[in-house]
Amino acid sequence: MTVDSEDLKARVVARALEEGFVACRICRPADVPEVPERLSRFVEAGFHGQMGWMEERMHWRGNPAVLWPEARSVIMLAESYTPEHDPRAVLEQPEKGAISVYAQGRDYHDIVKKRLKRLARWLMEEARAQEPEVKVFVDTAPVPEKALAQAAGLGWQGKHTNLLSRKFGNWAFLGSVFTTLDLATDAREVDHCGSCRACLDACPTDAFPAPYQLDARRCISYLTIEHKGPVDLELREKLGNRIYGCDDCLAACPWNKFAVAASDMRYHGPAVQPADLAELATLDDTAFRARFSGSPIKRIGRDRFVRNVLYAIGNSGLAELRPVAQSLAEDADATVADAARWAAERLG
Repeated sequence: MTVDSEDLKARVVARALEEGFVACRICRPADVPEVPERLSRFVEAGFHGQMGWMEERMHWRGNPAVLWPEARSVIMLAESYTPEHDPRAVLEQPEKGAISVYAQGRDYHDIVKKRLKRLARWLMEEARAQEPEVKVFVDTAPVPEKALAQAAGLGWQGKHTNLLSRKFGNWAFLGSVFTTLDLATDAREVDHCGSCRACLDACPTDAFPAPYQLDARRCISYLTIEHKGPVDLELREKLGNRIYGCDDCLAACPWNKFAVAASDMRYHGPAVQPADLAELATLDDTAFRARFSGSPIKRIGRDRFVRNVLYAIGNSGLAELRPVAQSLAEDADATVADAARWAAERLG
C-alpha cells in the first residue's frame, strides 16, 4: 500500500509537536547546494581554528546526500531552550562564572536524541508497508543542520550565522531524521535580518569579519570550549567572566520577542547556575566530573574549565580572589598554571 506523501507529512509534523519539538519541516538532502562553497571559504580562511575535524569531513559536511545516499527526505526539527531570564545579567557579577544557556542543564544531545528516536520509531511503524529506513542526528555527525533547517523552512541563518525564526527566535536546538521515505517538502525560508546588526555589535571580541561570517578563532564559545592550550593574551580580558560559551549575539537578536518557553525544564538545571569563581577554581578532576555529570560541560575536562575560571578571576578586578589564583600557579597542567599566574598578576 502506498502512503500519501502529504498526509504522512502532516502526521509527522503533528507527532513531532506532540513529542515537544516547537517546529518540524522537511527538505531533501540535496537542497543545500550552497554549503560546499561556504564551508570551503570558511576553512580556507582558517576561521575553523583547531577544529580540524571540519576540514577532514568536508566531503560529508558539504553534501548531506553523500552522508547517506539512500536518504530521500530530511525531517528537520527545532527544540526550544529559551532562558527564563536575561543571560547577560550574570556578566554584571564579576565574582560569578557565566555559563551559556544551552549548557545550564542536562546535555541536550541526550534529550533531543531520545525524542528523535521516538519520532523515528513511530514513523517506521506508520509507513511499515514501505519498509522505510531512518537515521537520526543531533550535532553528532557531519550534518549541516543550520543549512538544512533553512532549506526546510524552519528559519534562516542570521548575520550571527545561527538559525533564527520569526516563530521561536534563536534559542533552539536542531535535530534531524534522515529517511528513505519520499515525503512532501516545505518551502525554503528567506532572510529577514534586514539592516539590523544587533548581534554583530554585541560580540565582545569582534568575531564577525562581516555579516554572515564567523571567525571561530575569536569567538568566545570556541575559545572556552574547543580551543586547547592558552588563549591569546589579547583575547583573555575580552572573555570577561564567561567560563563556558557565550550568548551575547543570541541574546541581542530582536526576533527573540517571539521566543517560546523551553521544551524541557531539564535544560535549566540548578547544578550550573552562576557559581562563585573561587569555588569553581578549586575543582579537581573527580569533583569536576561529579559536579557536571550529565552536562555538556563535562566534555571539555577539568583543566580547560579551570583555565577559563582563572581567566574570569583575572578579569574580575577582585583582589580577594588573588590567593585563589596563586594557589594554582604550580598546577600540574601547564595551561592552568599559566592562567593562574596571569590572573594573579592582573590582580596584584
